[in-house]
Amino acid sequence: MTDQAPYPIGTPGQAWGDAEKAEWLSRQTRQRSYAADVLSTIERLRSHFDVVEYGRLDYAPDTFPLFAIKSRDWRDDLPWVLVTGGVHGYETSGVHGALQFVEQHAADYAGRLNLLVAPCISPWAYERIHRWNRDAIDPNRSFRDGSPAEEAAALMRLVAPIRDRVLVHIDLHETTDTDESEFRPAKAARDGEESSPGEIPDGFYLVGDSENPQAEFQQAIIAAVARVTHIAPADRNGEIIGSPVVSPGVINYPVRQLGLCAGITAAPYKTTTEVYPDSPRATAEQCNTAQAVAVTAAIHFALANPRSFVPAT
Repeated sequence: MTDQAPYPIGTPGQAWGDAEKAEWLSRQTRQRSYAADVLSTIERLRSHFDVVEYGRLDYAPDTFPLFAIKSRDWRDDLPWVLVTGGVHGYETSGVHGALQFVEQHAADYAGRLNLLVAPCISPWAYERIHRWNRDAIDPNRSFRDGSPAEEAAALMRLVAPIRDRVLVHIDLHETTDTDESEFRPAKAARDGEESSPGEIPDGFYLVGDSENPQAEFQQAIIAAVARVTHIAPADRNGEIIGSPVVSPGVINYPVRQLGLCAGITAAPYKTTTEVYPDSPRATAEQCNTAQAVAVTAAIHFALANPRSFVPAT
């Protein structure tokens, strides 16, 4: 048992029904603007990149167009790099780090690879600074056939034609103090489970794919990001968020089994970044830059160590 106060919605030990989900939804308020923060930047990028609307969320009374940024002169004989951000809307640097990468670095790879960047997969949650979508579903456990989260389903449809041609997929995330104070207790309440306190790591770390961990690739990213912000140490159990640290700043998950965004392609090089924006040792600017640096480091490693991909026929 824990001494944590019960979550304010629902009855301890009982999973939420429609009434509890409706109460949760009624508490969610718009705190920032997807149009002002994200769409305005995407508009500026149209002069240099193709912008594709790959879906639309009809969350009455709001409608959110979903946009991806794509290399203008893409070539069938080149591999793809997929960059995703904002799967969890509250993880701010994932969104703005992806956009910063496009603005500052994407043009450097013209003629060397094709880029596809989906910077804000969950705009409803971005505006409400939340982990879940409007239906109290975590999109980053929903990347599977028949997904209940339209955010995940739309991205999977976008990526399907190039799934086997992706060389690198880097999914940009954050671990925040609210993971512990709000989102883990909320999940436990929603599912009728007990919430156990955990430990939030202070610093940047990566989540690799346990089925294809690519240790050298992960360490190349860690080395690059360490020049921008600090790397999370292992806790007293040699773990980060309950998983064994396999090398400095790296843990592994079975990404496809868990329905994570990082598992949606057959990319030989894939990783999830985790920035810690609540650290007194990191600024918002550092967090955004750490995400952009992680993307460039991943690309540089992959270009220097190419793996097979399936060209278009």
